[in-house]
Amino acid sequence: MLYAELAELYSRLEKTTLKTLKTRLVAEFLRKVEDPDLLEIIPYLILGKVFPDWDERELGVGEKLLIRAVSMSTGIDAREIENSIKDTGDLGESIALALKRKKQRSFFSQPLKIERVYSTLVKVAETQGERSQDRKLKLLANLFMDAKPEEGKYLARTILGTMRTGVAEGLLRDALGEAFRVDVPLVERAFMLTSDFGHVARIAKLEGNEGLSRVEMQVGKPIRPMLAQQAAGVKDALREMGGEAEFEIKYDGARVQVHKDGDRVIIYSRRLENVTRSIPDVVDQVRAHLKPEKVIVEGELVAVGENGRPRPFQFVLRRFRRKYNIDEMIERIPLELNFFDILYVNGESMIEKTLSDRRRILESVVEEGEGIKLALKLVTGNEEEAERFYREALEMGHEGLMAKRLDSIYEPGNRGKKWLKIKPTMENLDLVIIGAEWGEGRRAHVFASYLLGAYDAERGDFVPVGKVGSGFTDEDLVKFTEMLKPLVMEEHGKEVKIEPKIVVEIAYQEIQKSPKYESGFALRFPRYVSLREDKSPEEADTLDKVAQLYTLQERMRGKKV
Repeated sequence: MLYAELAELYSRLEKTTLKTLKTRLVAEFLRKVEDPDLLEIIPYLILGKVFPDWDERELGVGEKLLIRAVSMSTGIDAREIENSIKDTGDLGESIALALKRKKQRSFFSQPLKIERVYSTLVKVAETQGERSQDRKLKLLANLFMDAKPEEGKYLARTILGTMRTGVAEGLLRDALGEAFRVDVPLVERAFMLTSDFGHVARIAKLEGNEGLSRVEMQVGKPIRPMLAQQAAGVKDALREMGGEAEFEIKYDGARVQVHKDGDRVIIYSRRLENVTRSIPDVVDQVRAHLKPEKVIVEGELVAVGENGRPRPFQFVLRRFRRKYNIDEMIERIPLELNFFDILYVNGESMIEKTLSDRRRILESVVEEGEGIKLALKLVTGNEEEAERFYREALEMGHEGLMAKRLDSIYEPGNRGKKWLKIKPTMENLDLVIIGAEWGEGRRAHVFASYLLGAYDAERGDFVPVGKVGSGFTDEDLVKFTEMLKPLVMEEHGKEVKIEPKIVVEIAYQEIQKSPKYESGFALRFPRYVSLREDKSPEEADTLDKVAQLYTLQERMRGKKV
């Protein structure tokens, strides 16, 4: 299949903001793909990726290397391409212009096929070791040698992860349903269990609804985590749980999903990124203390301080990001893994079992030891007991408690009221940066404030809920400006529109009803807390979540909403 056909799809998607039209365009394209093997690749390319998030392979190609490759394939000086970015505002557009002005032609040029593009990018990702950059350069130059301008533009955006077509996972899910006339809830279920749109697309095409309904989880492919809402307090949680609940300590750590198959252990972050290589000490502990041959469990990874108290979860993220001198980081930031759920054991799914049964099974397969614990819990219907446990959790330095229905099954990707968070303050929001404004004076060279968005499922887009400018250091503003510049979609005076990619944690005094924003809500005194590198835009808080927190806030004040 020609890559030009995919480039045409990207172009058509970019020209419309209508979710229904985007869905139809993607569905029509998927329907044209006859080869099931190719169909496993296409969904990720449509999303502007090469691999699913949980695949540890990375292209390892930055703008400089990409420009050198285009320069090598066109004969145009790299500095010319760099300078043209000031006019176009987009490297993809600048590469398209360079390809139009190509000075050298190949006698053996042939149209690009999707299969060739994909296989080349796989080779780029898997090229390691001495002189790997030179080998990547040649692979990319050969691709751009045969690329037409429009192909080169989208090829560059795919390589850099800056596709701007507005296709997210929800839209792709709906398009798969439309393309192969299968039930969208079955597509959703299969994706939640495998996190693999390529696998789901193949089954939808070849086996339809029947095949999708048979999809089961697999060791090595992460499951979308079950999520929770916030409760007003212990009393409110007990009422929602039907009078009795399992209360677990809500650790101030990073949620992880652990897959074990014999000696092979894979650990995924909340964002489902493979973090195994950065935490070999945890891997060793899992091998030693998790008994089953094949198992999938969930836990909270906590950084432990000198006094045994938990350190903020950002310390765990430092461990995740470290690629070199890992032994030094193991000494500086020791980790403890607290298991709280089990999803799969030796070929049998656990997610249809009740929480009580899953916890009993979890306790039977985990052998506690140094660095491996079972999450502390209390099963009770007594409010005083639960309140005492809550105070103990806070005194130990943790965030609060989780309250879970004893009869609840595990629902991947679902944020319902079967799991509730209990914290002493209103929960911070994880929001997506959708716009920014250039600063003034000494901050004129950086973005000094940021427009925050929450995902509105009805619109299929992020809608603004506030603007934040406080909480940032000067170093933060420089870092965010560098991150966001490649994501600028439009610029109007000092204000820019940003592609929704970056998630930030935001504290605020309260949520207000507001006619100023189309969301209907505005955050009062928002303040930047941290960059949520562990969350994708799809995992950020939704407009429904903002509305729920507003209702909860008013109930805590004794108001009827």
